[in-house]
Amino acid sequence: MELKRVVVTGLGALTPIGNTVDSYWEALVSGKSGAAPIQQFDASKFKTQFACEVKNFDVFDHIDKKEARKLDQFSQYAMVSATEAMADSSLMESNPNTDRIGVIWGSGIGGLKTFQDECQNFFAGDGTPKFNPFFIPKMIADIASGHISIKYGLRGPNYVTVSACASSTNAIIDAFNLIRLGKADAIVTGGSEAAVNEMGVGGFNGLRALSTRNDSPETASRPFDKDRDGFVLGEGAGALIVEEYEHAIKRGAKIYAEIAGGGMSGDAYHMTAPHPEGIGARNVMREALLDAKLDSSTVDYVNVHGTSTPLGDVAETKAIRQVFGDHAYNMNISSTKSMTGHLLGAAGAIEAIACILSVKHNVVPPTINHYTDDPEIDSKLNLTFNTAQEREVNVALSNTFGFGGHNTSAIFKKLK
Repeated sequence: MELKRVVVTGLGALTPIGNTVDSYWEALVSGKSGAAPIQQFDASKFKTQFACEVKNFDVFDHIDKKEARKLDQFSQYAMVSATEAMADSSLMESNPNTDRIGVIWGSGIGGLKTFQDECQNFFAGDGTPKFNPFFIPKMIADIASGHISIKYGLRGPNYVTVSACASSTNAIIDAFNLIRLGKADAIVTGGSEAAVNEMGVGGFNGLRALSTRNDSPETASRPFDKDRDGFVLGEGAGALIVEEYEHAIKRGAKIYAEIAGGGMSGDAYHMTAPHPEGIGARNVMREALLDAKLDSSTVDYVNVHGTSTPLGDVAETKAIRQVFGDHAYNMNISSTKSMTGHLLGAAGAIEAIACILSVKHNVVPPTINHYTDDPEIDSKLNLTFNTAQEREVNVALSNTFGFGGHNTSAIFKKLK
């Protein structure tokens, strides 16, 4: 069968460096760090006392107080970003067939704060089971897509993908595949996460995954730097309206970019560590290029997973050299996690937005906080250190990898 073309017609973002798409993009290009001492709880006894939190955000500015109380923070973030994306797309103004519009969301953890609060309340009591009636509906990861679909009356495919930090890129790829197969006209996709709480920080500290650079939070996320010591936990959400090309053209939609292809692979190696030679990362990028029917030489920008971990950054750059050969030296590569921190299951969504806006504006956001070259990382790669670079970006590839060896790559290109 002939596959349909899929385009992006709306964007929404709620991030540690900007609470809208425009403010997020402006901060990315200017190289702004979102890391600061944690405000949501007293982190003074934790090994890591900082994170990339969403700032200057009051949920009641966006959601009725009664409704907001029924939502975990990750669902609140999902609703806010999806609302911005839907407004940006003007999709509902065209009186679409809502039976053919779906929601495919991503979250690696879901309602962690809700789970924490309910456990604390139970064990602090006399043992009598007294639980919030919304405990389970607030906690489960799939509820975010449910709430978005209820708000807009969307009766198409509806679910949440869970693949750790690859979750929202998996969601985007699933949305892309369903639309090009003719199963839907449009899908609200993306991801959200809200793990900046005692259990989230404590859990990742237990894994020794987080940076402990408490004396300088804003420089702690330093992908590819010799002195990197772990990732910085982030939170927030990103939303995309993806739509069948002819459907978008018929209603006169604004089109940001075309989704060209997507790849998925597994490392089959370790619970939390990447394969040291980047085999899974290599395979997923090759799969995405094959799916997009693009030669590797056509890629202008790779937004890497680039978490600022000792093992991950080396493995990913090795994979890039394997896939792109000498063309790797002609591309721009950057890790926007150096600014946003790592949004876990929402990382792929906000990084897809970064790629899409790079394609639109012909600007590559930087990898900030680079001070010392790592001899294990090829110094000839253009890792876009510290300052954004202008260049023609016709094709951008976004990598997202997760615990368990889950790898995803999505490719976005200029509409032609």
